[in-house]
Amino acid sequence: MFKKFSQLGRAFMLPIAILPAAGLLLGLGGALTNDAAVKAYPWLGMAWLQTILKVMSFAGNAVFSNIALIFAVGLAVGLASGDKGTAGLSGAVAFLVYTATIAGLIQMFSPKGTTVDTGVVGSIVIGGMVSYLHNRYRKIELPQFLGFFGGSRFIPIVTSFAAIFIGAIFYMIWPPIQNGMTSVGTEIAKMGSIGTFLYGFLLRLLGAVGLHHTIYPLFWYTSLGGTAHVAGKTIVGAQNIFFAQLADPNHVGLFTYGTRFFAGRFATMMFGLPAAALAMYHSIPKKNRKKNGGLYLSGGLTSFLTGITEPLEYTFLFVAPWLYVIHAFLDGLSFYFADILNIRIGNSFSGGFIDYLLFGILQGKDKTNWPTVLWFGCIWAVLYYVVFRFCISKFHVAIPGMNDDDDDTSVSSEKADNSSSTKETSLHEQSIQIIKALGGAENVESVEACATRLRISVTDNGKVDKKTLTDNGATAVLDVSGGLQAIYGGKSDLYAQEINDILGNDN
Repeated sequence: MFKKFSQLGRAFMLPIAILPAAGLLLGLGGALTNDAAVKAYPWLGMAWLQTILKVMSFAGNAVFSNIALIFAVGLAVGLASGDKGTAGLSGAVAFLVYTATIAGLIQMFSPKGTTVDTGVVGSIVIGGMVSYLHNRYRKIELPQFLGFFGGSRFIPIVTSFAAIFIGAIFYMIWPPIQNGMTSVGTEIAKMGSIGTFLYGFLLRLLGAVGLHHTIYPLFWYTSLGGTAHVAGKTIVGAQNIFFAQLADPNHVGLFTYGTRFFAGRFATMMFGLPAAALAMYHSIPKKNRKKNGGLYLSGGLTSFLTGITEPLEYTFLFVAPWLYVIHAFLDGLSFYFADILNIRIGNSFSGGFIDYLLFGILQGKDKTNWPTVLWFGCIWAVLYYVVFRFCISKFHVAIPGMNDDDDDTSVSSEKADNSSSTKETSLHEQSIQIIKALGGAENVESVEACATRLRISVTDNGKVDKKTLTDNGATAVLDVSGGLQAIYGGKSDLYAQEINDILGNDN
């Protein structure tokens, strides 16, 4: 079950990776074309510049308006075991057939004005259906007179017929399900800030094993995250509502209450974790600081700018899981306080300074209440520093640089950045070393990548040499059911592609 959820989370990362670029276009376009911005900075009113900015806004909005289709294609590709191009095409065709089936049934049998929007749930079902049929039948052999339609050509055909069937089922069952989800979303909203805390706390806990990607899309893209009327349309899902409001030039006042599923990230990622990095640096012996300083500096800076926290979190997660639970609790509190302080900043990917600038500062105080993050973040930085400094010093947590034998037992700053020795080695040679450390090609079932980690399925975990993996640049190696996750940062996707090329996997 863990392995299946891990695969689903990995597949979610493919469409989610598109969102930062789309968010950048929509964030800049929306912020710099509104009347307030033009009045404050008259040079923005130049016709050619406004044309460019409006086109950027339209382009970004196009992605978020078709997010369900993008997720269906992304999941089909991400879960396919090979010939991923055919899987992606089949996913697109199946989703279009699926939505057309529902629309046709509504037109024929439902009262005027009825809508059925299955959102990301429909995307998951269609993407999963396509990947299942694709993996099962992409090499099917048909009788000779039907030979042209065999193999990969069979997949768009069979998935289209399956999509009609699924569309008919959803037409019948989805209205009560959506009503139920809306009711649950309403109850979560009634929980107020306590519900916001629970969301942030559990999301951070699941992030330790990479399963958070299976949770937050349900709040971002379905009625669990709220329902709102924007520019004459009914929009469901916290992020969908936020970006619809962002694209609406007539929107005034604070952005949607659904931003409570985002706003709590900024204090932790921009202030809390960088302060924790400083606390860890100050906690290690002075003689080890020069050697390990780069690890904590790069981890804190990455968290501040981009909101990617794994490089820093994995310095203490395995040596002190209880400290990670404290961190998750503090992150939940960050969501809680952001809620009660009416911080209404959305995001496209994470809670770093880039998203803070785009969706907070540039959108204006009246819509986001962005200045509150600054003074609250300073308090949060002090809290994180004190908590981490006390816990690490009091319990002598074996973070990198704490012990004199860290060369043998922990990850040095050079390893965290793929040390100078690995930099001198080609990507191909490093990938061969990783394969050997995984027990050889015969022990490797599959290799995929998400934002910062390799997700590897192996036949026998006992054959894996974790020390060689960390020597080769992995910040940490986590055992999971049926395989492991190795944290390689931004090079994870490069390693995954190279390893699959070496193994001859059809990816």
